[in-house]
Amino acid sequence: LEVATPAVRREAKKNRRLKIVGARGNNLKNVTAEIPLGTFTAVTGVSGGGKSTFLIETLFKAASRRIMGSREHPADHDRIEGLEFLDKVIDIDQSPIGRTPRSNPATYTGAFTPIRDWFAGLPESKARGYQPGRFSFNVKGGRCEACQGDGVIKIEMHFLPDVYVTCDVCHGKRYNRETLDVLFKGKSIADVLDMTVEEGVDFFAAVPGVRDKLETLKQVGLGYIHVGQQATTLSGGEAQRIKLAKELSRKATGKTLYILDEPTTGLHFHDVAKLLEVLHELVDQGNTVVVIEHNLEVIKTADWVLDLGPEGGDGGGELVASGTPEDIIREKRSYTGQFLRELLERRPGGKREAAE
Repeated sequence: LEVATPAVRREAKKNRRLKIVGARGNNLKNVTAEIPLGTFTAVTGVSGGGKSTFLIETLFKAASRRIMGSREHPADHDRIEGLEFLDKVIDIDQSPIGRTPRSNPATYTGAFTPIRDWFAGLPESKARGYQPGRFSFNVKGGRCEACQGDGVIKIEMHFLPDVYVTCDVCHGKRYNRETLDVLFKGKSIADVLDMTVEEGVDFFAAVPGVRDKLETLKQVGLGYIHVGQQATTLSGGEAQRIKLAKELSRKATGKTLYILDEPTTGLHFHDVAKLLEVLHELVDQGNTVVVIEHNLEVIKTADWVLDLGPEGGDGGGELVASGTPEDIIREKRSYTGQFLRELLERRPGGKREAAE
């Protein structure tokens, strides 16, 4: 099993680069480095080499302060050039998509609104005078009031994590009996939320507003999760990919900088390949993706690599090498280059065309 090495790497759009000048937060030693826009860039190096300080503490915080007006305080640096080419900067991390059982993939990706609208438009709903709000578990009316639409009851354990038990009134369905009487193709809205994403795509094949949003979840390898699965039961990797799916379903402006910190942590090999497809699709739309990564299968597909180190802590904080993976393997001091060389030398040329 392996990911194909691209036959052709993307080149930077004419003179469009982000240039970080004089980064010196934590152990960074006055690092100046460039990231070509419109490419997939990997920031590599040993643990403690300065990757997170460079990418998250310096670039992300400075960019979100300038572009998004956030109140982040970036690490010390002189300046960053090229931010005028971007209109958004997003850090897609593994934090939960929500901290309550009511948050779920459907609400997060926006698929739940068209699902509610669809159920409210059915003849049975119209006859009963039901509006889309009837199918929401955030407002009174259609939800089960015993659990307030959570489907579970929270039991607070004072010195232990909270425990959730299934609501014994609605039996986890979240809605009251009258709401569940409204059926589409024999299924209630609770049945729809209990479907896997894959089943949901087939079920709503004739409803593009719902199907397309669920399709992006399937695309990032999450066809197996449930449409209404409680956010509290999703892993960090799943939460991260749900966020990616939301980005994929947005209208691309081609001017977004996406930053991911070790996105392949804990993923099975097949999921790594799936994730890479999605990240490269975001780049094909004209965006820039920068990842901190140790996984050589990811690094070898990058268009550009920044290798920080050479060691961790005081022995790190320098830019050891930068360039294409082929450039990195020529740098004697780069540990990444040494391991990457073995992979690239047995290269079965996979296809990926260069961007214009």
